[in-house]
Amino acid sequence: MQIRPATPADLAAMWDIFQSVIVSGDALPFAESLDHVTFRSHWFGTHTAYVAVDDARVLGMYKLGPNYPDRGAHIASATYLVGAAAQGQGIGRAMVEHSIALAEQAGYVAMQFNYVVSSNAPAVKLYEKLGFSIVGTLPKAFRHQQRGLVDVYVMYRPLGESG
Repeated sequence: MQIRPATPADLAAMWDIFQSVIVSGDALPFAESLDHVTFRSHWFGTHTAYVAVDDARVLGMYKLGPNYPDRGAHIASATYLVGAAAQGQGIGRAMVEHSIALAEQAGYVAMQFNYVVSSNAPAVKLYEKLGFSIVGTLPKAFRHQQRGLVDVYVMYRPLGESG
């Protein structure tokens, strides 16, 4: 497996992964009605998109960039998605580790995830193993497709010498 910057040629595979996660209704705050144009601008906008590939097949994707512009630009943020067929194979972990290394190289002082669905136990567990802490809880901030309203976590990890 290789992780590399995403290109427009990856867009169709990335869209398929995104759609499969949206339909599950348990990890992202987007609705099934999100259109392709909005998806493209979300993934190829202010953040840099990356894909995890095996040969030519896209297994997962993530985007990395500043949490906020200007006075918040020293904190990185990222969003990760792994295709259903590739889950449980270490793709998510590899992408998170890759993003941490890139964020450190870019000089970010920390990483912050603003919206981690609390019922997404595999993601929460992975982030905690990689040094992230839950620093805030947004009560009932996510409308889970099966469980109804569930909490969302804000997770944080210092980088560099402080990490």
